[in-house]
Amino acid sequence: MADERIETRLQRAMPSAASSPLDMPRWQMIAAYVLMLAGIIVIGLPVYWMIAAAFKTMPEIYSVPVTWIPRQPVRSNFVRAWHAAPFGRYYINTIITTFFGSGAELFFAITSAYAFAFLRFPKKNAAFVLLLAALLVPNQVTLLPNYLTVARLGWINTYQGIIVPGAAVAYGTFMLRQYFQTLPRDLMDAAKVDGAGHLRTLWHVVLPLAQPAVITFGLISVVAKWNDFAWPLVVTNTQDMRVLSIGIYWLLDQEGNTQWGTVMAGTIFVVLPVLLIFLWAQRYIVEGMTAGAVKG
Repeated sequence: MADERIETRLQRAMPSAASSPLDMPRWQMIAAYVLMLAGIIVIGLPVYWMIAAAFKTMPEIYSVPVTWIPRQPVRSNFVRAWHAAPFGRYYINTIITTFFGSGAELFFAITSAYAFAFLRFPKKNAAFVLLLAALLVPNQVTLLPNYLTVARLGWINTYQGIIVPGAAVAYGTFMLRQYFQTLPRDLMDAAKVDGAGHLRTLWHVVLPLAQPAVITFGLISVVAKWNDFAWPLVVTNTQDMRVLSIGIYWLLDQEGNTQWGTVMAGTIFVVLPVLLIFLWAQRYIVEGMTAGAVKG
């Protein structure tokens, strides 16, 4: 019964739908579409070139004028890329490190953000200042200390050696804490009155309202873990423990004879799973942002 009362209060507290974009003045709408088109071109053109080059031969890639559509599409680039490095093993390693790494980041970000936003404890503001200070430290600065720590633990060339040093990031806590503070306090008080503890309040009240922020940070974390290059390169020393981003690096020829069609095909192997994850997750972001459009 307490859970039902919390859900009812949650539905009533959802904000009403925002005004329609059609209410904008015509010139603002045109300007918005022009800017959106420019952004699509700037972002999409390199992606299109990557896909097109993956189906081209080397002479066509270097041909002038540029051919935007392959004259005679080839699939051999994908075969060469797959066999040039053990991409099957790279996929397994990357999926494992991304799944557990992003899962740990989300867990620590959500729980610590809830603590900073809603709990009272000594030196809370000082701890948050230290968190902000951690945002100013570049990842490259922590490579050596993390490597020495992992080496002492005997975790070199292991999954835990890749995952644990990046299991928590200050940015996730900061981002979710700022979003949690925008949530109505009345809901927290109502949940407390209904007998909900912190875990139930977090699960039934905070997370449903903060769904857009949580999923957005989840996507940021997944992309960062999936594309991470420096730390997996440092902490692993055998081909069986390498990840996809390192596999792309091995496709480059240091003597300048790089087969760019093969490299672009290998890059598609890396980009495609993340793109599919984004296409799957974006509907949850939209649902979370428009949850108040229909009254419960």
